[in-house]
Amino acid sequence: MLFLYNFNSTKTKLMNIIVTGAGKGIGYEIVKILSKHKQNHILAISRKMNDLKELLSDCRKQTPEAKITPYEFDLNQFDFYPFIAQRMETILHKIDIIIHNAGRLVNKPFSKIEQGDFDEVFNVNVKAPFFFTQAMLPLMNRGGHIVMIGSLGGVQGTRKFEGLSAYSSSKAALTVLSECLAWELSGQDIHVNCLALGGAQTKMFEKAFPGVKAPQSAQQIASFIADFAVTGHKHFNGKVLEVAMAGT
Repeated sequence: MLFLYNFNSTKTKLMNIIVTGAGKGIGYEIVKILSKHKQNHILAISRKMNDLKELLSDCRKQTPEAKITPYEFDLNQFDFYPFIAQRMETILHKIDIIIHNAGRLVNKPFSKIEQGDFDEVFNVNVKAPFFFTQAMLPLMNRGGHIVMIGSLGGVQGTRKFEGLSAYSSSKAALTVLSECLAWELSGQDIHVNCLALGGAQTKMFEKAFPGVKAPQSAQQIASFIADFAVTGHKHFNGKVLEVAMAGT
């Protein structure tokens, strides 16, 4: 089991970082943490520009020099990925880190899940990381790190919960995709890892477990993810790491 610690990197290297699902919850907090280091250039992707404007304002309050580019985009628009890759090249030129944080969750009994529900979950949780990574690959620097945000519910042998069959199975697919890409991209010196998260207090968690208090905050889990994204590839590649608070 991997436990949380504080993001305290003293690196000075300029890093270009993409964070998807940056408008709310864990993604929002990841950008806030990484933007404290003014040498980083963060490209924050969300479906809603209003959320990104709020994020930009928050980050600039704590770090006036923060270099953040808000980018409004719905990851379901797969036909636009080649255009997005061109825009990323214009904005960032090269990429050091991609954090695939965006996610969808449907909480329904298995017998009630429709094809639209299934497609919604798998499009964002599996298809988007697959094809977004493919589109960005020519821009990745050697030594780059791709971090997939998975779930403990997507790890074989862990406890599963009623209503989350589509979500958990999509996260299971993401863990195997991470292992596959780690091997396939190793020749380009690009590392790929998956963090299987336990519960964090976000709107998605509240949707999955109404009325239940999560064992950790979005800020706590974001602190770990931010540090791991910057340093984890030095020690891990192709790993699915379970992340939870001590005692959970």
